[in-house]
Amino acid sequence: MDPSLIIAFLVLGSAVGFAAGLLGIGGGMLLVPFITALLTYKDFPKELIIHVAIATSLATIMFTSVSSVVAHHRRGAVRWDIVKLLAPGILIGSWVGPWIGQQMNSATLAMFFAVFVTFSAAQMLFDKKPSGTRGLPGNAGMFAAGGGIGVLAGLVGAGGGFVSVPFMTWCQVKIHNAVATSAALGFPIALAGTLSNIYFGLSIPDLPSGSLGYIYLPALLVISMASVLTAPLGAKAAHALPVKTLKKIFAVMLFLLAGYMFYKAFS
Repeated sequence: MDPSLIIAFLVLGSAVGFAAGLLGIGGGMLLVPFITALLTYKDFPKELIIHVAIATSLATIMFTSVSSVVAHHRRGAVRWDIVKLLAPGILIGSWVGPWIGQQMNSATLAMFFAVFVTFSAAQMLFDKKPSGTRGLPGNAGMFAAGGGIGVLAGLVGAGGGFVSVPFMTWCQVKIHNAVATSAALGFPIALAGTLSNIYFGLSIPDLPSGSLGYIYLPALLVISMASVLTAPLGAKAAHALPVKTLKKIFAVMLFLLAGYMFYKAFS
């Protein structure tokens, strides 16, 4: 791989890991636009760039979610009872999401991602927290909710936190438990989505050298290594920095990244 691309992925992974630790967010919304830009600059096949960026982003969550889950579990914050109810639907939805994405052309997929990021950025900018109005649904309802979360996460290459946290909060789960439980859900989302992206991508011709299905392995390796190292630094900094202000700045950056993805959709 081009040394300049390795350096770029190192910087990207470090920034995403730090942001994840600092703000408690997944890296998908940052990773996808930047991986898209880097692969575009390196003249990767235009019709495959968005698919590869989303698949690679989702795969990194397998590694970055583990340390977060361990930390939350040690504090007793993870609602494992909720994880068990949502996980079956999430596994199915996260497998189906990449398949749906494969049916979309690059422009449509970029547009879908941009709309999702715009919604998430607005949620963060205005600090929207749904008020709890009801309890958790029954088994069938939790399975359906898990399926919806999984499909969306698989489509956009994210850990699903911007959907699962509001859902749990709306169901009167305390916010710190919702965030911790969402972190635990990130691994099954990433695992199923990654296997799906490998399976459906194996038959695709002209993928970049070093790819496994839709996943670009050099980027996965470098980004994961860097983000795992910097995530604890971000978590430590969260106690010393004005996180609410930083979230607003981060939201503005997400709007800019969404704008770039809108541009890719129409270009």
